[in-house]
Amino acid sequence: MSDKRTTFPTIPINEVPASAFSAKVEPYRPVILVVDDEYVIADSLAEILKRSGYAAISVYDGEAALETALVMPPEMLISDVVLPGMNGIELAITVKRIFPDCKVILSSGQPSSARLLASADRAGHRFLFLNKPVHPQELLGRVSESLMGRRGPLSAPPPTEQAHLAVD
Repeated sequence: MSDKRTTFPTIPINEVPASAFSAKVEPYRPVILVVDDEYVIADSLAEILKRSGYAAISVYDGEAALETALVMPPEMLISDVVLPGMNGIELAITVKRIFPDCKVILSSGQPSSARLLASADRAGHRFLFLNKPVHPQELLGRVSESLMGRRGPLSAPPPTEQAHLAVD
């Protein structure tokens, strides 16, 4: 057995202040991925969600959304149906395959979305749908209802100001 000695001063653990071990615990904030090819809509919805205590990330196409989801798994996907490349329904189906517990809200103001939604429904993919323009209060109500029970009530601070943005 060798005699190992340190060459630097040591402090007994009981002399280290307890605060040195304390990590700041942030309140639980569900991750919501917001996808819309109209930057203003995606960013506005993400901001409304952030001000309401959610961790929202905005992206502008399906491929970027999928890449983001793989890095930061969302608890909810909010997506426009009509997107360039991968549409919102294809994105939702893919995200649900990878993250089965992820909630999905799709929205659109395009009449062509009805055909896409009907096709997905026939294939057994049922998603909550909101017509654009979506009022922030309706969106927040649907988000809250969908996420309720996942980890109990949201434990984030109340919003600092009311969001009055109508997004279309």
